[in-house]
This record gives sequence, C-alpha cells and structure tokens, in this order.
Amino acid sequence: MLKIALLQMHAGELGQGEDFCRQAREMGADIALFPEMWNIGYTFEGNWKECAIDQQSAFILHYQNLAKDLNMAIAITYLEKNLRNTVSLIDRHGEIMLTYAKVHTCDFSVESELISGNDFFVCDLDTKQGNVKIGAMICYDREFPESARVLMLKGAEVILVPNACELEQNRIAQLRSRAFENMVGIAVTNYAPPKANGHSIAFDGMAFDKKDGRSRDQLIIEGDEREEIVIAEFDLEALRAYRAREPWGKACRKPKCYRQLLEK
Repeated sequence: MLKIALLQMHAGELGQGEDFCRQAREMGADIALFPEMWNIGYTFEGNWKECAIDQQSAFILHYQNLAKDLNMAIAITYLEKNLRNTVSLIDRHGEIMLTYAKVHTCDFSVESELISGNDFFVCDLDTKQGNVKIGAMICYDREFPESARVLMLKGAEVILVPNACELEQNRIAQLRSRAFENMVGIAVTNYAPPKANGHSIAFDGMAFDKKDGRSRDQLIIEGDEREEIVIAEFDLEALRAYRAREPWGKACRKPKCYRQLLEK
C-alpha cells in the first residue's frame, strides 16, 4: 500500500510545512504532497515576483534534507525563478527526481504573468513499497484530458496534483474521469479555507470490480474543509493487475483519428 499524505494547510504559514511533513511520516506516509505554489501560498500580492526561487535556494535544500531525514518523498511546490508554477518531487534519499512546471497556466488571471511549462514528466520513484512510476500535473491542468493522457502514455501509475482553487462537484468529476479513463491513481492536495475549500481527494483508477465486472467507486478518501493531513492509500498490486486486464487507457486508442487535437 503506497501512502500519500495530502497536506491540506492554510496558505502562507510556511512554518507548518516541516511540521506537517513530520506528522505525515509518523502516519506512515511514503510521499507528502503540498498544495500549489506553497512557498508564496499562491498569493499574488505586493512584490510577489521577488519571492521566486531556484533549486539551489535554501527553501528547496531544506526540503531535500528533510526528505532524507524522514526517509520519505516530498513533492514541494513553489514559484520558480523564471516565473514558473512548479512542483519538484524529492525522493527519500534527498534527490530531485522530477521537476514539472504547470503547462496550462490560468491565462485569464494573474497567472498570465507566469511562463507555462512545455512538457509532462514521469519518474521512477524509489519508495519503501518498491518502485512507483509517478507523474505530476497542477490544478488547471486537470481541465484538459490530454494532461493525464500524456502522463499515462509515459507510464505514470499515480499522478500527483497540487491544487489552489475550489474543489466542487464539477472539478472533482473531472479528476474522477482522469483516473477512470487512464487507469491511474490521482492524488490532489488543496489549501484549507480561506484560500480554497479543502476537500483534498484521491482516486485509485479502478472503475470496475474484478469479480463481477460491476462499477465500483474509485474514491479512496476525501478531506473536509479543515486544516488536516489526509492519507490516501493506493493498492499498487491491485492497480497493476487492473491495468493488465482492462481495456481502458491506451488499449483501444485510434491516434490516427486525433490529428485535429494538434491543430493550433
């Protein structure tokens, strides 16, 4: 069972980051996932651009050392120096295994001042439960089915999703769909109120029962609206068996018919 800790915190209280990571490790977490752009609390006020950092910053180095100390992977989020909305996945040995910049920035908001990423990435993450293929997308990326589809095609078994907006029935339905249509686990961490509305959530990607083929609820766990650590447990053995026997994901795709998706 791969345990992912969804660190549902208030925005801007940076001192809680380490405390929540330590609590998550005590709860048996293999990965701790922060909400979106944590180092500035997803706040575009004052001289927010001056808070941008790079991977040599004391902030990132602190979490690399913490991950090694706790023997737990940490997906830390931040405003990157080149003004990208970024998540870096640090493994339990303190090494950065994946750095992803949000591709679908919200160009209808202040995020229009940020630089969009240009690709999606998957890494092999060494955990106490063995090797897991982890991908990442951020918040608004979920609105575009192509985000999760590309990650699935690159081999992702579980997708980490830092978030910073209201998780209501429609956005939750999108996340459920991304899990179902790609047979991937989805783990989403959101801010607690007032920045967002909590409801950090996880889906296991297994939509049909092995025994009778009936539909099953993919929901693993959903947080409420308080500040908390939500532990999502993914049964990797069951997920891999499901992916091996079911036709969803890439089995029946017809890519020759999708040319219009690449039209500008």
